[in-house]
Amino acid sequence: MKHLGTRTIETTHLILRKTLDPDYESMFYNWANDARVTKFLTWQPYESPEQLRDTYHKYLLECQEKDDYYDWKIVLKEIGEPIGSIGIMRLREDIEEAEIGYCIGYKWWHKGIMTEAFSAVIKFLFEQVGVNRITATHDKNNPHSGDVMKKCGLQYEGTHRQAGKNTRGICDVVSYAILKEDYFNQ
Repeated sequence: MKHLGTRTIETTHLILRKTLDPDYESMFYNWANDARVTKFLTWQPYESPEQLRDTYHKYLLECQEKDDYYDWKIVLKEIGEPIGSIGIMRLREDIEEAEIGYCIGYKWWHKGIMTEAFSAVIKFLFEQVGVNRITATHDKNNPHSGDVMKKCGLQYEGTHRQAGKNTRGICDVVSYAILKEDYFNQ
């Protein structure tokens, strides 16, 4: 793999880019304070923009300069501000695998935005970074997240009973993956 870090990626409707210092307010108001968004995630909604800024946002700003760190803010060109995020949650160098995680503000659900963002990240990771395998998982009770994975070419690999934990507690985890050979043979 050739690590490049979080590089700006542009699609038809989106700009995927690094986190900027003032992003914490958009992050808070567009998704990070909404229990509907965090319902199937591992973190609770933030209570204030300041809480987000002083914790997670500060961490992002510190990490994002590393070449092996990948975390994009999803900026909708139409409004010019972040509406969600997507990034590598876990990187396994030994098998050249990247596990992707994502979330988007409730207002933008079911509009194809996450599929557009995830497809662009897949292209970047296979064509530029050189990963061999991209995976993603979701809570069994959140099938819409799985729909995004399928639309992006990931294949169902199995359901792991009581193998995850999120804000709702212990849950069944559904796994999907796409290999480099699958991507280049499409």
